Parts: sequence; C-alpha cells; structure tokens
Amino acid sequence: MSAIITEQFRILSAENFRAGIASTGSSYYTWIGLPNAPELDATWNTSPPAPIDSIDDENRYWDTMIAMKKINSSDIKRVVEKYTWTSGEKYDMYRHDYSRNNLAPVSKSTTLYSAKYYVINRDYRVYICLHNGVSPENPSGKPSLDEPLFTSLEPRAAGSSGDGYVWKYLYTLTPSDILRFDSTNFIPVPEDWISGTDNAAVRDNSSTSGQLKVVTISDRGAGYGTATTYNNVNILGDGQGATASVTVNADGKIQSVDISKGGSGYSFGTLDLDGAGITNSASSTDAVTSIVIPPSGGHGANIYEELGTRKVMIYSRLENDSANPDFITGNEFARIGVVKDPLVFDSTSRLSTDKASAVYALKVTSSQLNIIDFQEDDVITQTIGVGSTAIGRVVSWDSTTGILKYWQDNRVATSSTVATPPLYGYKLLRFANTLTNGGSFNISGGTGTVAIDTSFSGISTILNNRTYFLGQTFDKGTSTPEVNPQSGQIIYVDNRPSVLRSSNQKEDIKIVLEF
Repeated sequence: MSAIITEQFRILSAENFRAGIASTGSSYYTWIGLPNAPELDATWNTSPPAPIDSIDDENRYWDTMIAMKKINSSDIKRVVEKYTWTSGEKYDMYRHDYSRNNLAPVSKSTTLYSAKYYVINRDYRVYICLHNGVSPENPSGKPSLDEPLFTSLEPRAAGSSGDGYVWKYLYTLTPSDILRFDSTNFIPVPEDWISGTDNAAVRDNSSTSGQLKVVTISDRGAGYGTATTYNNVNILGDGQGATASVTVNADGKIQSVDISKGGSGYSFGTLDLDGAGITNSASSTDAVTSIVIPPSGGHGANIYEELGTRKVMIYSRLENDSANPDFITGNEFARIGVVKDPLVFDSTSRLSTDKASAVYALKVTSSQLNIIDFQEDDVITQTIGVGSTAIGRVVSWDSTTGILKYWQDNRVATSSTVATPPLYGYKLLRFANTLTNGGSFNISGGTGTVAIDTSFSGISTILNNRTYFLGQTFDKGTSTPEVNPQSGQIIYVDNRPSVLRSSNQKEDIKIVLEF
C-alpha cells in the first residue's frame, strides 16, 4: 500500500504546534544542561554526538539539566528557508506543478516548498518570483539583475535590465522579528496573516481565487505567419474569463504571451490558439505553452500555504537576572532542548513560572566561606548515615552567599571514574539537612570540608545591607529543584559544543523544528 504525508499536513502540524504554545492549556520550556560534556567524550566540542532518543537517555537528560525558560506565544514564529537576493543569481519561479517528474529548473527540487522561488532583499522585504525569464532559449531562467525594492501591490519587474523577472511583494520583516527570529538560514513569516490588519493590503489585493498571472513558453513553434499581436486570446480550463495577448514575431514563432485578464476559478488551463485563429501550417512545429496556476485565493491570500511554512522557530534569550538567578554563570552547558508540561517539584501542578532551576542546592555555613573553594564539576560528598553517602557534582559555587548548586546522575553512583567509591558503594542519595545515625552535616569536596547551614531558610539573604536573591527556596540549608525531574515530555534535544556562561553574557537560542 502506497501513501504519503502531504505538505499541507506538515503546514498544519507546524501551525498546531505554534498555536499549542500560545494556548493556556500547555506549558513549553527550553532548557539547558550537561555541564561536563568533554568528560563524557573528549571530542565533544569539535564533534558533538547525535542525541539518542530512548527512555534511558531521556532520564539522563533530566539528570544533567540545569535550568529552563518558559516559551511564550511571542517566542515562536513560523519560518521558511532564507534566500537573500544576490545579483547574477538564478531563482526558481512559483509553479504549481513541480514534482519528481517536473523538477524546479534552478534548485532541482521535487516540490514547490523546497524550491528557491522567493527572496529577501537588503531592506528585509520578501518577494515571490512569478517569472524568472524562462524561455526556450533559457529553459532554466535567466540571472536576476535587478533587486526588487518596491512595495507596490501589483507584480512587476524590479528594474530596467530586461532580466525577465517579475516579482510580487509580500511583506516586510518587523524590527522585533529581525532581532528575534531572523537568522543565517531562516526568515520569519508574519502571524495572523489571514485576518490581521498589518498586511491586509497585500492579502486583500490577492483578488479572485484562481486569477492567472503567468504563461510560459517552452517551444515557440513555427509557421504562424507574419509578425502580429493577437488580443483577447481565450484561456480554456475549469475557470472563466481569462484572456491573453499573444505576439508572433517576424520568424512566424510565438514570441510572447501576456495575461490581459486573470479570470477566476482556474485549477488548470490551456491557451486557445486555434480559437483565436493563430494557426500554423501542417508541416510546422506547434508552440508549447504552460499556464501557471496561482495558489488558491491568489498570490498573497494565504502566505502560509504559498511559502510552505513547515517549520517553526523558538527563540529564547538566556541572560543573568539578579532577581531570579536560575541560569548559573561560570559553568558550561552543551545540551539544549524543549520540554512540554513539566511539573512543579513534588507536585502534580504544571510549571508556569518564567524560569525554573533544575538543580539541587545547599548553603554553606557563613563562617566557613573563606576556608574552602569549589570548582565547577568538583565531586562533593556527605555522610548522611551509617553506610550511606550522598555524592554530587558542583554546578556553581558563590563564595559570597555560600550557595553551592549541584547535580547528580547515575554516573556518580555507578562509575569509579567520577570518584573512588566508599566502602559501601554509592547510592544516588540527596544531601540532607537532618541527621540520622552516623550522619554529618559536613560537605567534603573542593579544597576542604564545610557544613550545611541548617539555620538558613528562604529565597534570599541579606549581606552588608544588600539583598541577594538565590533563585530557589531553601529549607534548613538545602533546596530542591523548582521543576520535578522526569516530568513532562522532552520533545527536542540538541547536543552542541560547550558554551561557557559568564556574568555579563547573553545567549540567544534559536531552535528550528520541521514538520
């Protein structure tokens, strides 16, 4: 049984995903993690391995997660591939019939949406190519010489070079979209095109469904008589009202065909040369022409179907926030992802905060801040009872506030390469703020041993009349993550070369999902 997933399904899926993020029924977050990637793979930063899609690996993604940031409706846009207009370059033209049996002449694409039939210019204006100068002499079209710069609504040539290109203006990127969603490879598409007011002039100018704009000639034929122009040549098909002007040159060949009336309702069409009296001798070659069928509603009516918006881009900016310092500095991250509907820690409630910490933390006794130093990824341990040792890895250390953030994964419990296992072996136990038989508040690691400050609770601390926000709430010197591990659905994972975060640094994360 043969079947396909259509391009329209992909466009619909992209829109449904975007709309899902915009709704109040779900919460989506970008997240960062994996502070010790080179330890796992010495070649990671030059050649990051492909993520593995398995339940086991998903658990590891959670174990090494650092923090996450909520994706709001303004953080996602439908996008398409970026083709920047360049003088002398050839472009495909919009055609309804690209397929495996009829490749796009320039890009050799098998579908319209993979073809190179639109451009963005220097002023961030987007145009669709309705004609690329294709002719029997130039079967793949001609190089484009005139950059389209106009914003008038009707299709036209961009200049006076005679390159044969006809462009249709679609829209101009807004400053906000340029900042957040424009990239090397993709350009954003406006939201609310169908009913919004920002691009209403272009949309409303699309005119009647099936209005014809272009006829191409692949063979001029011969024997059509003397040079003359025939007006009001009917275009036959399932629509009505379309006519063309046909010019025969001095050699008796069809020189040009121009649409004079676009008509309406066409899904196919043929030029009625015989009906207009444009005939050739029996021994001559017939001209071959093709009617290009525009998208339903006309060019500009539904930009999502016209450009094939099968992709969405998610934008997240990571920056230091003294009031909510969930995104630590001083350490690295080498993995980013997207998770749907994570839960609040130790709760069944869906997470809804703008940011959330995914790591554990403890507060060191203030009197001991000057006697120890921790480095990122140092091993730390605590004897929490007879034969029970908690072990973790340092995410960040703040010697001013005494906040030590750490992460734990299965390697600290099972791998002798992380640390020499104690007599009873390691179990993945959490650091504790209450004592059991044989337990101690002492934390060993870094350059010495310090104790948990079990007298401290809260989300901020005051030092020298200055308030320091800690990013997560502490209870008797320890803090849990703000998000419940292994909750929600991880729907995207990307391994990247390690990114070192610093206090004055911002990272713009742009994730493109294709449906």
